Amino acid sequence: MTTVGKRGASSPRELTRMSDRISFVYLERCTIHRDDNALTAEDAEGVTHIPSATIGTLLLGPGTRITHQAMSVLGDSGAGVVWVGERGVRFYSGGRSLNRSSALVEAQATQWANQRSRLQVAREMYRMRFPGEDPSTLTRHELLGREGRRVKDCYRHHAARVGINWNGRVYIPGDFTGGDPANQAVTAAAQCMYGVAQTSVAALGCAPGLGFIHSGHELAFVLDIADLYKTEIAIPTAFDVAAESPDDVGSRTRRAIRDQINRTGLLKRCVNDIKHLLLPDQPRGDIDDHVDRVTLQGDRGTQLEAGRNYDDDHASSDSGEYEVPW
Repeated sequence: MTTVGKRGASSPRELTRMSDRISFVYLERCTIHRDDNALTAEDAEGVTHIPSATIGTLLLGPGTRITHQAMSVLGDSGAGVVWVGERGVRFYSGGRSLNRSSALVEAQATQWANQRSRLQVAREMYRMRFPGEDPSTLTRHELLGREGRRVKDCYRHHAARVGINWNGRVYIPGDFTGGDPANQAVTAAAQCMYGVAQTSVAALGCAPGLGFIHSGHELAFVLDIADLYKTEIAIPTAFDVAAESPDDVGSRTRRAIRDQINRTGLLKRCVNDIKHLLLPDQPRGDIDDHVDRVTLQGDRGTQLEAGRNYDDDHASSDSGEYEVPW
């Protein structure tokens, strides 16, 4: 019988492109194992086979157990693995991302390192959140002021829509029950958005600490992305839940947000939005996030072929074959 250790690793050309894969597969309350080059998910209803090469990122929800052999085939396939809360609304931990290319994280670092381009990305985030406004000339202070007013207006609008008395946003860290039902629902909805954003950032291999609006925190970029969907999804859903009943607001809000995530395809949209922000001039379908290629940095931004000896006198290939460490 062929053992796992004797199987050769798949080359990048044998793997399915990210754009052709299922962006996210979510599993919960099952045991995940390996059957040849496929995954098996076994629960009380039976066994389901999932071709590992078709998975972009595997989301492991509550009640999942995964074997070493299953993780081995996922690594061979280049799939990302993220441990999440129910339906992906909370992020707990993540393994290596699907991307073999560093294009997105390099673009993020480049955009972030320049004050002018960092502000341009922040303006684009504002434009995405509030269509119909032109933030192209706004300073950071003006962006924050307008964002604050728009969010306040959003709270008041949805409170009036569902008939709730709204006295402003109140959140005491560590004291979820300190606020009224509406504030509890808004807090629970925000936590769900953070989970979705961190799952997407991890899956794409971006740097969570390099934010364009938020700063000084290891999840600054995650907070940036989560805010893109606050006024469209999180706040309306939170007020809908709070208006139904003051009981068990937290768990009901998380379930409602979960359903909205599935209904709107938010995970896939989040991935596309991140690519748009970091590589705005490149068509999304042309982002080679599947490419498995290592180069060396030369002068003036040039990229040199790896696996060669760049001697002062001449370049030769006598340094031996360069192997990618996976």
